[in-house]
Amino acid sequence: MLTHVAAITIRAAILIQRWYRQYVGRMEMRRRYTWNIFQSIEYAGQQDQIKLYNFLGYLMDNFTPSSNERKLISHIFRENEICRDAEWERYFSYTNIDVPEIYSGPRLTFPLDANQAADLVEAFRNKQQLHSRYVLQLLLETWKLLRVLPNINRISTCHSKEITICGDLHGQLEDLLLIFYKNGMPSLEKPYVFNGDFVDRGKDSVEILLILFAFLLVYPGEVHLNRGNHEDHIINLRYGFTKEVLSKYKMHGKRILKLLQKIFSWLPLATVIDQKVLIVHGGISDSTDLALVARMDRHRYVSALRPPKQKSSVAIQPSVDSEMEDESMNSKHSILRRRRASLTYFRPLPSRKTFQCRSLQDFSATVARTMEEELKIQHRQTSLAKPGSSMSYRHFNMSKSSETSTESINSPDNINNEWKEILDLLWSDPMTEDGCIPNEVRGGGCYWGPNVTEDFLNKHNLQLIIRSHECKQDGYEFCHNRKVLTIFSASNYYEVGSNRGALVRLGPDLVPYFIQYQTNSKTRAMSFGQSIRRTEHSALKVLREQLFAHKSDLLSAFQEYDQKNTGLISLNDWSSAVGQVLHLDLPWRMLRSQLLTNTTNDMLDYHNWFRNLTIKEPSCEYIEQTLMETLYRHRSTLETIFRIVDTDNSGLISFEDFCQTWKLLSVYLKMEISCEAINDLVVSIDMNKDGCIDIDEFMESFRLVDKNIRKPEEQDLPQEEKQTTEEKGTLLTPQ
Repeated sequence: MLTHVAAITIRAAILIQRWYRQYVGRMEMRRRYTWNIFQSIEYAGQQDQIKLYNFLGYLMDNFTPSSNERKLISHIFRENEICRDAEWERYFSYTNIDVPEIYSGPRLTFPLDANQAADLVEAFRNKQQLHSRYVLQLLLETWKLLRVLPNINRISTCHSKEITICGDLHGQLEDLLLIFYKNGMPSLEKPYVFNGDFVDRGKDSVEILLILFAFLLVYPGEVHLNRGNHEDHIINLRYGFTKEVLSKYKMHGKRILKLLQKIFSWLPLATVIDQKVLIVHGGISDSTDLALVARMDRHRYVSALRPPKQKSSVAIQPSVDSEMEDESMNSKHSILRRRRASLTYFRPLPSRKTFQCRSLQDFSATVARTMEEELKIQHRQTSLAKPGSSMSYRHFNMSKSSETSTESINSPDNINNEWKEILDLLWSDPMTEDGCIPNEVRGGGCYWGPNVTEDFLNKHNLQLIIRSHECKQDGYEFCHNRKVLTIFSASNYYEVGSNRGALVRLGPDLVPYFIQYQTNSKTRAMSFGQSIRRTEHSALKVLREQLFAHKSDLLSAFQEYDQKNTGLISLNDWSSAVGQVLHLDLPWRMLRSQLLTNTTNDMLDYHNWFRNLTIKEPSCEYIEQTLMETLYRHRSTLETIFRIVDTDNSGLISFEDFCQTWKLLSVYLKMEISCEAINDLVVSIDMNKDGCIDIDEFMESFRLVDKNIRKPEEQDLPQEEKQTTEEKGTLLTPQ
């Protein structure tokens, strides 16, 4: 019989165990909805970019060449114009670029050797920059090598060496340096496969590319690069790589970007190890055929978002030399010419007579989805979570934007089939249920289920698919009965402590061996709860931005519940209204304590709640509220259009082009934006009255500030983090 003390001890242990389980459960719930917030916003941005590109492509196919709108955007579609190799080599000639004696960075001589590649890594570790002459030479040599590689690399393991596979790096040089520190640099004994998405988001995409290309040239049989969905110049416009190149290489940045477009199109699409393991960036679909992938001309698909347009037999292809002449012009003259544009006399949209078939307003409905269509998509996505659902990819129509881009070109069926193969390989994601359906969350590729994986592996006599494309908390994750492995190598992707990076090694037995890491030293001093709280803090900030961006829709929804116009709604009604407007599968009732302040008797003053969300720029108070909300909600899309319109890459656009940009955006969004509202916006942001708009300053002017934002408790953070939250991460030392 237990003594009284022993009974109390057991009860205490049970209570502690119960408390701990509840605590872990709450932390896991918070981790899941935090992850859901980040991924929902990330995928929505990718979908917006695809919609925008399809819209602009539709303009190109339906406007006359003389129309103003077509002239603004035509240069981003020139990538499909195939020029002779001799022209390209002359365009990217580096011999006329002098390297000054004061240059202290690495100097390259070709052919490269392993020592030079290692020196390049060390130089980038020390924040040095490679001179543009060597950049162009390195890229040109890489392009020549990639052109002789097959679409699918086939490699083998042996007992003396394992093959290392790395996933997304996204411009995070610290992760690549840590991989080399833990696993060794590429060599004859240390082969690597880098599975795409080398660029965008991070600040060192250029350096990562140059390191990978250097090792590819030194060890062409041991270093293998697969193309990712971010190796695409259209995606780069939105996610930072274009801006990074132009800021680091102001004089020759345009040349570098043009050559990178060609290089990206020549990157292999997949790698097969020992004829048993397929490595591809995104995934597969129920129509994926490796035989078709192996024989297609991959370089024709410079952007995976749109199939190449079939050229007329009488069309005259412009020479690359004309672009070289344009680039050689003094950029100051271009800026001065733009500054002569008048605010009062900006160029209006052309009349209907300048359109071939229909007006911009007429066919905008073909591109943008209605709210009813969006709700139908939400219902289809929800049905995926129901067990037992089995759907086929071919039973679904392609999305409206895909139909638009496909119907707007007159290309052979095999071109479209090849394009869809590439789109699936680069953009697809696995799902838990059987079937294969369009990936309407990202806007490209498909979702494929375990039955599709099983059929594909049996058809091609494979045993494992290794893919990347999705951030995972532990850096890797198995699914589909451990026959699909996701590997993601960019640690702290959403926020410091949000996830680990990982790499995987495969030996002759093809059994995966994982190495995990995090590049920020602060994560080592953080407990599990502190890491969750920090990541949650960043996710809630993103969510608040979404709430502000949908202010008008939310006000209408709140007023439906507030029939007496008291300005108050219950917290339950707030949860219901927010869920209806944002269409995010989030536990809004749980989030109320994080998002709402100053509630009284379970009632919320929603007008006061919105007043606590303000825009940074004081002059914004003179701008029409509808225009302000539109700007904030679609600021990434607007910035992308600005980058497209800024053809001389000066970072400045004239009032004339600014107004034309807004005209394009208003039709794309199917909303009326008056000329007066645009003029007021221009006047409010042209602080120095120079007749030009600085793109970066304009976008920074509309950053959200939440007066009541809750920061993680200081006592919950490591001491070094209290000193500064802006300190850059350092490499981890070996454990």
